[in-house]
Amino acid sequence: MSLTPTPTVYVRLRSRIRIQRGRSVKLGDVAHLLTSPEEQEGRLLELELLRPGPEDGNLILIDILQIIPQIRRALPDVTVELIGSGHTLVEVVAGSGKPSKSLFILVWLLLFFGSALTIMNFHADVNMQEVQIRIVEMITGRRDEHPYLFQVAYSLGIGFGMAVFFNHLFKKKWNEEPTPLEVEMFLYQQNVDKYVVIEETERMHDEERRELNANERS
Repeated sequence: MSLTPTPTVYVRLRSRIRIQRGRSVKLGDVAHLLTSPEEQEGRLLELELLRPGPEDGNLILIDILQIIPQIRRALPDVTVELIGSGHTLVEVVAGSGKPSKSLFILVWLLLFFGSALTIMNFHADVNMQEVQIRIVEMITGRRDEHPYLFQVAYSLGIGFGMAVFFNHLFKKKWNEEPTPLEVEMFLYQQNVDKYVVIEETERMHDEERRELNANERS
């Protein structure tokens, strides 16, 4: 006698996704699925989990415990196996989500002139001009109060060194390694996500406790 195998759904949640406001969040948006038998995968990918409203804010936590009941309502006899993390952060954005060109130019100018002023103030603090004059004097044997050739080469060297250090020149990368800035942004985003997950989990538990107490009193 052959036994029919229990249908199984393997779920791996994405850590973070971004959707436009007014659009529903489907299971295929937040998770990678592997089903046995495979015929059910397309149906589950289109399973609507929620439709964010204005009261939900711009960050929503979707937990695996919210997903499992909806999968079982669609497939009552299915076994759900979770792989990896048990939650996904959904960021709700207005419009297309593309950055404004004017805002990009403004930020670029602020960073450019801010960095330039920082470098100049540092050079003024350590009296870099006198150091360069002294270096040229040691090399050439004569004192030059304006060693422009040395200063131009030094300035170009700073720019080249920054490009090598950050592994980036416009859209060109020297190799596939992440830049120090990308690593720092990744770590920052991870810390922010962890904080939001903890806060949202506590809020959800508080709401569940309030609902439970209200039901007990009634």
